[in-house]
Amino acid sequence: MPLDEMPDWLPAWCLDHLGGEPAGVLFQSRQVSVVFGLRLADGRNVVVKARADDGRAASCLAAQSWLAERGFACPRPLTPVVGVGALAVHAEEFRPGGEVLHGDSPDIAVRCAEAFARLMAELTGVTVAPPLPNPPWVRWDHTDSGLWPAIDFLEGRDQGVVSEHIVQTAERARRRLLAAGLPCALGHADFEAQNLRWRGRQVWAVHDWDSLAWQPEAALVGAAGGSFASAGPPTLAPIESSEAFLVAYQDVRGRVFTAVELEVAWAASLWMAAYNAREMALCGGSPAGGDALRAQAAERLRRANA
Repeated sequence: MPLDEMPDWLPAWCLDHLGGEPAGVLFQSRQVSVVFGLRLADGRNVVVKARADDGRAASCLAAQSWLAERGFACPRPLTPVVGVGALAVHAEEFRPGGEVLHGDSPDIAVRCAEAFARLMAELTGVTVAPPLPNPPWVRWDHTDSGLWPAIDFLEGRDQGVVSEHIVQTAERARRRLLAAGLPCALGHADFEAQNLRWRGRQVWAVHDWDSLAWQPEAALVGAAGGSFASAGPPTLAPIESSEAFLVAYQDVRGRVFTAVELEVAWAASLWMAAYNAREMALCGGSPAGGDALRAQAAERLRRANA
C-alpha cells in the first residue's frame, strides 16, 4: 500500500505515540482488525492495529503485555490502547519470521495442543477485566434475539443460503454450552494455524491477541481443537485430530476433564465451525468448513451429549 493511501489519522498517530512518522509500508491486512506493518522514519519496524472500539481492547492488550514481559512468544505492545474516533488503536513490535504449520493430522494436533496448554497456563496468572463481549465465533452466550450474535455486516444478507444442517447443529451445540454452568477463564479464542509461527518444533510467535475470550476452559480448548488447522478459510479438523488435541492438552495441564467438560469441548468445536460455515455461506466463501461440519456433526453432537 503506498504511503499516500494510508488512513489520514495514521501518520500523526505514529508521530504522537511512537515518535516517528511512517516512511514505508511493510504489509497491510484486514480481518477483524486492520493491521499495518510500518517502517518509521528512524528505521524502526512496528505494527499498528486498529479495530472497532467495543470495549475489549484494553483487557486484551493488558494480557498480551503481561505475557510478553514474561518472555512468552508474542509481540510486545509498544503503546496503550488509544481511541481514534470509533477505533481502538495500539502499536506493537514487529516480530517477523517463523513458518505456518500446515496439516490437520493427530501429530500436528498434539503439537498445537501442547502450545495451547502452555498459553492457557500462562494466562491463569493474568488479572484483567473479562474481555467482553466475546468474539462472535465463540459468543454462544449472547443475549441477542435469535440463534446467532447480531453482526451488522452479516444481518442484511440472504440468510436462505445458510444450510439447515448448519443452523440445527449450532442450535444443539448452543443449548449444550449454555446448560453446562462451568466457570469462565481467560483464553485465546482464535488459535488457528494462520495466527501461529513456528521455528522447528518451537512456537516463535502467537498473534491475534484481539481474540481473547472469557469462556469455560474446556470450551476454549474444544474450539481450538476443532480449528487449529485453519491456515486460510476456516475449516474443521478431523475428529481423531480433535480428540488427540484434547488428550494432549489434558496431559500437559496435568488434569483430566470431567465428563461435562469433555461434552462442552465437543459442543464448542461445533458452534465455532457452524458460525464459520454460516459466515462463509453468507459471504460466498469456501464451502470446505461447511462440508466438514456436515460430515462430522452427528458424531461430534453425540460426544457433546447434544
